[in-house]
Amino acid sequence: MTPSPVTFGAVVIGRNEGDRLKRCLATLPTTARIVYVDSGSDDGSVAWARRRGVDVVELDCSIAFTAARARNAGFRELRRLAPDIAYVQFIDGDCELDADWPRQAVARLAGDDGICAVFGRRRERHPAQSPYNRLCDIEWDVPIGPARAFGGDVMIRAAALEAVGGYRDDLIAGEEPELCVRLRARGWTIWRLDAAMTLHDAALTRFAQWWRRHVRAGFAFAEGARLHGAPPERHWVRETRRALLWGVALPIVCAAASILAPPWGLAAWLVYPLQVLRLFLRRGRPLSERGLLALFLVLARFPEAQGVMTYAYRQWMRQKPRLIEYKR
Repeated sequence: MTPSPVTFGAVVIGRNEGDRLKRCLATLPTTARIVYVDSGSDDGSVAWARRRGVDVVELDCSIAFTAARARNAGFRELRRLAPDIAYVQFIDGDCELDADWPRQAVARLAGDDGICAVFGRRRERHPAQSPYNRLCDIEWDVPIGPARAFGGDVMIRAAALEAVGGYRDDLIAGEEPELCVRLRARGWTIWRLDAAMTLHDAALTRFAQWWRRHVRAGFAFAEGARLHGAPPERHWVRETRRALLWGVALPIVCAAASILAPPWGLAAWLVYPLQVLRLFLRRGRPLSERGLLALFLVLARFPEAQGVMTYAYRQWMRQKPRLIEYKR
């Protein structure tokens, strides 16, 4: 049974998604009220969505684009068009919604008033296309049950989102976990369901894209730690410190040892392959994935550190937020 339009609506956000957006909108239930929010596309996305009968919100290009701002704009428009909607499915324009997901998500939310949001398994559309796509697919395979945070694709209780004031418009990354901090502080719980939710087209085919994606993650770590790093939450404090340790402090120590105590000082660099080995030996993932995951988890500390320092520099220079894009 498909949820009725009284209970379920969808907000799609995108920018120059092209055919990905067409696939996304085609997978949404025809009974749901759908709002598409466009962040300055020049590929005909807006015209195509309108021809399909979708309500479109075009963001003001004079204000910095963020996914958070787009989701808030879409939610406001959805509530204006259908004020009785109880649940909202947020979905990125490069994703396709599983046909049975809305039914399962609405049933779980309706059956437990203490749950504010549910999400399921997001899978990569082309995991074999590149190691970076494969890494995304692994990253999204999070444990089933209570969760601390959700990502861009989520079914959320409209009343809960309104109660905390929605997403933070000014965050260029990490806006979903930041929202979850505020939702959990109000006593809500978040659940990862054992169900397929979305199919995602990461389109990460180059190392440079992967690198920028983790620069963006490091930026989010630093900003999250600034906003909610105090006890008891300690939001992303560990991740920020980890990035600075492995991406900045240890390279400085290793370089100093190499210069001051050659040739034995060069052995200090072995800390990195040893860390790869330690991560490879951890259980919990299939053996076929461990090598790729271990190597890139260690490599990721360098772009994450760059992101942390980028955030610190922008704060120091009082610069306005601007996107760190990796899909280009």
